Amino acid sequence: MIQGILFDMDGVLLDSERYIAEAAVKMFAEKGYTIKEEDFIPFIGTGENRYLGGVAEKYHIPFDLEIDKVRTYTIYGEMIKGNIEALPGVFSFMNTCRKRGIKMALATSADKMKMLINLECIGLKTSDFDATVNGLEVVNKKPDPEVFILAANKLGLMPENCLVIEDAINGIAAGKSAGCKCLGLTTSFTAAELSKADWIAQNLADAPAESINW
Repeated sequence: MIQGILFDMDGVLLDSERYIAEAAVKMFAEKGYTIKEEDFIPFIGTGENRYLGGVAEKYHIPFDLEIDKVRTYTIYGEMIKGNIEALPGVFSFMNTCRKRGIKMALATSADKMKMLINLECIGLKTSDFDATVNGLEVVNKKPDPEVFILAANKLGLMPENCLVIEDAINGIAAGKSAGCKCLGLTTSFTAAELSKADWIAQNLADAPAESINW
């Protein structure tokens, strides 16, 4: 029986992948390197350490994790102001869950700084969730299930009683490995690419009723 929802953030609550990729391209450009936004696609959903570090490693770019990450977040924060909003259905879906007594956790691979920037931008607070987990709280990033197992634990629930909502292939893999049911949203990948999810929808406004009625 469903007792909890574990929300990924990017591609689920808001669509910021284009902006973080653009910010990362600008950060690397400031270092003197030309990178394409598509270079980041294999690292979507793995957290900023790997998202930035994986591209730096691929092109043998000198990389200072903390300095370069903060610079990327600074560019990103300036870029999304007034340019991003919650994806369709987010607030109504959360209200439905709240009315039904289903606990909610935000479980993101993003660092706390990016998590807070994103929530503020779409009018949500950490207090709108019963628990939050960010990428700095876990050792192993998606597709490892650690982030979802920790989120379920923070809710006081077993993972098998939780629904993971994800937009990334790595995220669906992590959710299934955790023992959760999964709803895949096609904001970043196709339905075919997310085929291991239990349900598929375009966004939370399209979420099938059975995804929270089991």
